[in-house]
Amino acid sequence: MSTTKSSAEFAALINKLSAFVENEVIPTEDLRISHDAHAIEESIQTLRQRAVAQGLGNPRRPVSEGGLGLSWEECCSYLEQAGRSFLGPGALQCAAPGQPDIAALDKLANDSQRKRYLEPLMRGEKYSCFAMTEPAPGVGSDPRMLMTQANRSADGWVIDGHKWFISGAMRADFAIVVARTEAGVSWFLVDRENPGFELVRDIPTMEPFETAGGHGEIRLNACKVGEDALIGEEGKGLAYAQIRLEGARLFHCMRFIGLASRAMAMAQDYAGRRESQGVRLAEHQMVQAMVADAHIDLYAARLMTLDVARKLDAGESIRHHSSMAKVFVSEAVNRVADSAVQICGALGISEDLPLSMILRMLRPFRIYDGASEVHRSAIAKRALSKGLTA
Repeated sequence: MSTTKSSAEFAALINKLSAFVENEVIPTEDLRISHDAHAIEESIQTLRQRAVAQGLGNPRRPVSEGGLGLSWEECCSYLEQAGRSFLGPGALQCAAPGQPDIAALDKLANDSQRKRYLEPLMRGEKYSCFAMTEPAPGVGSDPRMLMTQANRSADGWVIDGHKWFISGAMRADFAIVVARTEAGVSWFLVDRENPGFELVRDIPTMEPFETAGGHGEIRLNACKVGEDALIGEEGKGLAYAQIRLEGARLFHCMRFIGLASRAMAMAQDYAGRRESQGVRLAEHQMVQAMVADAHIDLYAARLMTLDVARKLDAGESIRHHSSMAKVFVSEAVNRVADSAVQICGALGISEDLPLSMILRMLRPFRIYDGASEVHRSAIAKRALSKGLTA
């Protein structure tokens, strides 16, 4: 899926994208509609049409299908720019959960599933969600705790279970439901309008912008699906989940680096204008230390993400490295955003600037796609069991 663009052509693409985000996407942000899902969706759709008209379509979609066909490495620059705005990833068709769902279905879907689900999803005509997480005692960070069951019937499957914190569920046209069968963990495609599929509620969270379709609670009550609802092979759902999560983690890193970078740029601008104790904030050493640490964090975050992207392009296993990158980047961007808020003082926690919103958007990343503690445990176990050197 690598692009055939030269370095000059790619640089021109990134410059065009940067201008689009700064001049058209960011001015569209409106803090007053931060919980108005309909208004936000209208803004995203309008921006998406403008982006496509300017040749700024889906970065990973093949050129032959209307996308940019970028490599993972090239996506690092592209998604950082897209991620500078709350609305950017949705407008530029690189937002979760759709993007990782597309990546997974592109590898796993059969011809019928591609036509009915994947192709409309890639065109932006349908939305998806990935339904795995369950209330206790069901699956959270430990996939072995999966409680949802899928049993064979005369003409397909019957699924029973309870899911929650399912990102994108409130606007999803279909769900990828993770359930346990006799053969093990498996994946199923379930339409939102399918009998037995109940969307209970949108669970409120600290995040300000509902651009991903909220975090839904779902009940599956004797939910009947056809034989063709099974994705890939029965019993291979855990391996499939790893395929999906590795790309999702990387895309989150790329987008959130952009958001944290924007936060620090606003803080630096404020520090250069605001005076305290007779001098500009920028001249106080404690402020300088926060700015320096932010630049160090973002520099390291970019390099780690870029390294994992190159490994993914080369077809190498990224399980160990993507875990390390996810932990570091998720914590680094939080440190940067927190420092930006601190530098700006009362203005930073207000909604006159979007800094507090950025902080609230970044904080959950330490939990999404595996909590930092779970990743640290897995990293250490692999290092110790395989004798990996640091």
